[in-house]
Amino acid sequence: MSNIPKPKHFLTTQDWSQNELSQLLEQASRYKANPISDALRNKTVALVFFNPSLRTRTSFEVGVFQMGGHAVVLSPGKDAWPIEIEPGMVMDGDAEEHIIEAAKVLSRYCDVIAVRAFPKFQNWLVDRQDKVLSAFAEYASVPVVNMETIVHPCQELALMQTIQEHLGKPQKRKFLLTWTYHPQPLNTAVANSALLIASKFGMDITLLCPTEDYLLDERYMQAARDNIDEYGGSFKTTYDIEEAYTGAEFVYTKSWGALASFGNWAAEKPVRDRYKHFIVNEEKMALTDNAFFSHCLPARRNIKMTDAVMDADYCLAIQEAENRLHVQKALLDHLINGAA
Repeated sequence: MSNIPKPKHFLTTQDWSQNELSQLLEQASRYKANPISDALRNKTVALVFFNPSLRTRTSFEVGVFQMGGHAVVLSPGKDAWPIEIEPGMVMDGDAEEHIIEAAKVLSRYCDVIAVRAFPKFQNWLVDRQDKVLSAFAEYASVPVVNMETIVHPCQELALMQTIQEHLGKPQKRKFLLTWTYHPQPLNTAVANSALLIASKFGMDITLLCPTEDYLLDERYMQAARDNIDEYGGSFKTTYDIEEAYTGAEFVYTKSWGALASFGNWAAEKPVRDRYKHFIVNEEKMALTDNAFFSHCLPARRNIKMTDAVMDADYCLAIQEAENRLHVQKALLDHLINGAA
């Protein structure tokens, strides 16, 4: 068994070159123009959801259907057995099945396993290990796709397709990734991913945070610097709203909890509540260079951004959401058939 080559997974875009990602995006554009194919005829994709979903589940199910395949949707602990992740456990709790068997069995049934598993939001040193996704990747004998854990690479592809459709070549275009307020601490996954994909394609990136406590994990900050070194562009951080928005060509917003307070959210909340003015509004957008705006959705209107921004012609959130369908079809085609 040790001589069997490991399948190629899609866990993070950092494992893929700009050229490989560009090929996926080109194929996604072809699927957008011609959505129906038989590329997955007689193929099956397992969609394993440890967390709820609207866009991810729908776009994957519809995409597999449009390509002639079949998607099996599983929610461990609901319509499938609860799964134990940790190795060496005495399984005398709620979990009925270990991930070792789950990944191996699904590999016998399906051609791809896609996984959505959010952090526990208790200890970032534990959560940043991405144990659920890593275990599936270790024990599966078919490709594993990340449907969002501590990064969201499918959202990255949709974002970059949207950027290219409206800005053209992304290199050296001014990309603002801004923190915005939310009444609850949220996952950093989409912010991490926006930083990764914008830097992978050589954009001039500004990361706007209220304070240094809201900077992203150094793993992703350094990955962005490494991408800039390889692909060009630039990367800076600021805590100044006016400086960040001035001259931006694409504004991308997301809420996330401060890693410095990870797991101690009661103490972090009054700090976060002081920065409600980071909301994206018309006044801030007026500082930009006629920038486009987008968000991964779901979006709390008049909390993260105003109605006026969400309903403006420059808001591309719906287009980005649609592009999830096309990029994921291109990805599945590539992982199963080697097409791109």
